[in-house]
Amino acid sequence: MRALLASPLGLLIGISLGALGGGGSILAVPALVYAAGQSPKQATTTSLVLVALTALIGIAPHWRAGRVRFVAGTIFGLAGIGGSLLGSHWNKAADPDVLLLAFSGLMLVAAYAMWRRASKATTPSTSAGNPSDDTPDDTPDDTPGTAPGAGGAAVTARHIDPGTIVKVVVAGTVVGLLTGFFGVGGGFVIVPALVLALGFTMAEAVGTSLLVITINSVVALSTRLQAGSIEWGTVIPFTIASMIGVVIGSRLASTRDSSSLQRWFVGLLVVVAVYTAVRSALALS
Repeated sequence: MRALLASPLGLLIGISLGALGGGGSILAVPALVYAAGQSPKQATTTSLVLVALTALIGIAPHWRAGRVRFVAGTIFGLAGIGGSLLGSHWNKAADPDVLLLAFSGLMLVAAYAMWRRASKATTPSTSAGNPSDDTPDDTPDDTPGTAPGAGGAAVTARHIDPGTIVKVVVAGTVVGLLTGFFGVGGGFVIVPALVLALGFTMAEAVGTSLLVITINSVVALSTRLQAGSIEWGTVIPFTIASMIGVVIGSRLASTRDSSSLQRWFVGLLVVVAVYTAVRSALALS
């Protein structure tokens, strides 16, 4: 029965992921728990497989466009290995209802982050009418001390100090914990950290975040494989259907206003988060 439900669920999750980008897969866990009948721990593992594959596949176009900083991304990812292992350990030990209650809080945080992103996307430029203001924010920075086309590389070099290192380690550990415990990518933490701590452009941060997510997901999955806690009969059809859904969602996004899609998704996310919180709180009482 779970295998039969996994395919349509995977298709829907894949469509949301393809249409919305980062954050679109966060509904995978509650969908697998309440619709497919998986336990919370099994659902976070299935979600982890989806996160790892979509991140790995998503790197390719960013790599071809030169938006993946492999050295910095690898260091960031390695900084999160400890958190990822610890998160996976906590996942094994956590009460299923406590895990779902915590996940509902994570969904609300993700909803807020997506709402802010959608709001910023629709905010009119303060310099409307100037053609030069239509250029993307990730255009080469030719300010003194920055090589043309470096896209923030020189800024990074100037700011590699103890404080920056601490920020990277803390952010990497937090992302690792999120990935290991909840089975999510944590892009809403990675991207701001790369922009603020390392001076990346937004385009570089998005591309590099996929490398970080891949590293953390693989580490977290390795612990699940050792424990033999993966239901392949559900994971395989769910993941295949999700990949098909990503293609459909990507095409849908090209014909729709992304900010409107994000707002609709935020509303759905809040509803599911509240439902999950109520169900898990009642089970704990």
